[in-house]
Amino acid sequence: MDKILRIDVGAPGGPKATVEALGEYAGLGGRAMTSIVVSKEVPADCHPLGPENKLVIAPGIATGSAAASSGRLSIGCKSPLTGGIKESNAGGQPGMYLARLGYAAIIIEGEHDRNGGFYKVVINESGVTFEDAGDLVGLRNYATAEKIKEQYGDKVGLISIGTAGEMRMLAASIACTDPEFRPTRHAGRGGVGAVMGSKGIKCIVVDSGGAKMRQPVDAEAFKAGNRKFVEGLRGHAVTGEGLPAYGTNILTNILCEAGGYPTYNFKEGVYKGAEKISGETMAETEKVRGGNPTHGCHRGCVIQCSGVFVDKDGNYVTKQPEYETVWAHGGNCGIDDLDTIAKLDFMDDDIGLDTIEMGVTIGIAMDAGVIPFGDAEGAVKLLEEVGQGTPLGRILGAGAGITAKCFGLERAPVVKNQAMPAYDPRAVKGVGVTYATTTMGADHTAGYAVATNILKVGGDVDPLSSTGQADLSRNLQIATAALDATGFCLFIAFAILDQPETFQAMLDTLNGLNGSNLTADDVVELGKTILRAEREFNKEAGFTNVHDRLPRYFRREKLPPHDVVFDVTDKELDSVFNF
Repeated sequence: MDKILRIDVGAPGGPKATVEALGEYAGLGGRAMTSIVVSKEVPADCHPLGPENKLVIAPGIATGSAAASSGRLSIGCKSPLTGGIKESNAGGQPGMYLARLGYAAIIIEGEHDRNGGFYKVVINESGVTFEDAGDLVGLRNYATAEKIKEQYGDKVGLISIGTAGEMRMLAASIACTDPEFRPTRHAGRGGVGAVMGSKGIKCIVVDSGGAKMRQPVDAEAFKAGNRKFVEGLRGHAVTGEGLPAYGTNILTNILCEAGGYPTYNFKEGVYKGAEKISGETMAETEKVRGGNPTHGCHRGCVIQCSGVFVDKDGNYVTKQPEYETVWAHGGNCGIDDLDTIAKLDFMDDDIGLDTIEMGVTIGIAMDAGVIPFGDAEGAVKLLEEVGQGTPLGRILGAGAGITAKCFGLERAPVVKNQAMPAYDPRAVKGVGVTYATTTMGADHTAGYAVATNILKVGGDVDPLSSTGQADLSRNLQIATAALDATGFCLFIAFAILDQPETFQAMLDTLNGLNGSNLTADDVVELGKTILRAEREFNKEAGFTNVHDRLPRYFRREKLPPHDVVFDVTDKELDSVFNF
């Protein structure tokens, strides 16, 4: 990956593409590329949907190669939801194809004329072309994918927005197609789809054609490292057994048993209907119906934590809903029906919405009395309003924080205006520290302390105690920032945290691929460099320590069944980035 593609959507006569050398961005990939480009090129005080913001799309350092589970794609910008820097990432095929065409990043910039319609960007070995996307405007992601397949076949990669992105909703996601050319893999968080919509780009077609897989500089070292890396992933209980068998939704029963499963808009820590929507029940349901609980979101994945959910007649409904989605639309809303949750997951993907943000938002609407908790049909109707852009739909599509304000509720489980995911910070205090302090707004993936607090991976820190949580979150945030730069799936962290030899095998794989000499210290320094750039951007955007806090009611209201509050001190929160 030796070049950057810049697309100026405000160029006279229509969008213009230029290709340039990496220059100061040499050696960067994934989150390192998106966050450093945004921090250097985007004014921190700009309007996120205005002409000064940029959308940066970057494959990881290992993406496009034969490295196992390395197909992640980072998408970054100034977030219209949080007002700070944002990196959201997705699996699927497009990142791999971009990397094989040699692109380390696409930077979409400039001011789009709203009266100029939307464009389709086509990238292949011959270069870049722009086509009018009038026939795609108003289509949701699945219909868009079908149209593209008719024209280009299903061997290309597609990056697209649904109607939520066209309407610039703050909860809008960006979809990437999976190996079956379904738009199921989403860069969901932070409203990145709204930024793509603001630039007038409906979709990007990536046709790698005859472009070969990225070849390693040192083939023998790469093969040896990758072989040991795969052995480590397959030999770990989480990545080799739990996730392939039950997907991420294996966590439903685990978090309920730990008393950290937020229910009814974060009022309780256990959900009585958990067994009906658990990963074990979902996997069995898929098997009985003819679906598949073990499936990769991109080719080359060895963890295979995704799946295919089908209806009672064996017809495809959606990809296997992730744990966070099952929680957000399920337990959080008092809905214990897998078929309804799967339908809501499909609608989110189709409309182009973050499932976490929308599930929490609907839970807030339920708490406000718009519909009662447990009203599955009502939840579907509310989500359809978002897709249609009705007045109520526009409010809901703006996310949890704004919806709570519109209905006069204090109970908005958000940080930096982004909805909290499926772990209550009072009972899983390490992830509470991450929610509070990460540059991204409430985000479990930024420093997944659940691994150590609950699963006892990488050590054992008592989830109910405040002791050690700031240190745990700090170390995980540094490691995660670096991992997000590689293109490897976040879930490899389970194995590399527990198995030093698997961590070294990952380094050997990267070094063999790129001819580098990365050490563990280099990985740590990369993570710190990324976080420093993000923190500086947010500081210039107006964020202070006051924004690194949870809503006050988490310190006031006790969470059953443990009757705990979030009691990590402000001083400890402020120490997280002391490095």
